[in-house]
Amino acid sequence: MSSESALPWVLIPGFMLDESLWDDVIEHLPSTQAIHLANLLEGQTIPQIAQHIASSAPPRFVLVGFSLGGYVARSLVQQFPDRVAALVLIATSLRADSPEQRRIKQASIDASAQGQFRGLSFTTIAKSVHPQRANDMALIGRIREMGARMGHSVFATQSLLDRADVPSGQIQCPTLIIAAVQDRLRQAEEAQELCVQIPAARLEVIEGSGHMVPLEQPETLARLMSQWLAANGVTK
Repeated sequence: MSSESALPWVLIPGFMLDESLWDDVIEHLPSTQAIHLANLLEGQTIPQIAQHIASSAPPRFVLVGFSLGGYVARSLVQQFPDRVAALVLIATSLRADSPEQRRIKQASIDASAQGQFRGLSFTTIAKSVHPQRANDMALIGRIREMGARMGHSVFATQSLLDRADVPSGQIQCPTLIIAAVQDRLRQAEEAQELCVQIPAARLEVIEGSGHMVPLEQPETLARLMSQWLAANGVTK
């Protein structure tokens, strides 16, 4: 990648994940690539979080959102379309939580309010990675530590975010949608639904990864994003 690196990338992590989610991806990008690491810590709604990220982001950028960060990324590009040169959505969806999902989340908030919050449970995290890595304690521990650093208050806020807050209005900028074959949290149909809603979006599917694509397949992810931006001439 050469000329496309003129535009900075704004990277938005997912649910109970912090900026370190992207460390391995960044290692596989050119050292000249400008990176702005966003977080989901400011704001009580998805549009508010998007506004906060935009307030500190460069004037114009490539926007990358993972999972919950994909909802925030769509809200940001809808609010500030002139600032986003291209959009990458990774392992995300258009769908809102069902009533049953909201009930389960509230129960998890209540149950984890007692004692010291240590991050997401091992069982929850194991479901988010490739089945062959469900016992990878280094990977699972890394994910759990991110959540523990963020704390129970952030867990409660992020769990209760209304994902229906993001309308399915058209996004006009070049868009790459990335899904993972072994993602047990997001169905293949959800990536297809995004493609239907976003004109001329391109879909890429990664093998050998569960939901946690930036941690499980960082080199492949970095290559796909870089090659797609180069092919689309995203430079300014």
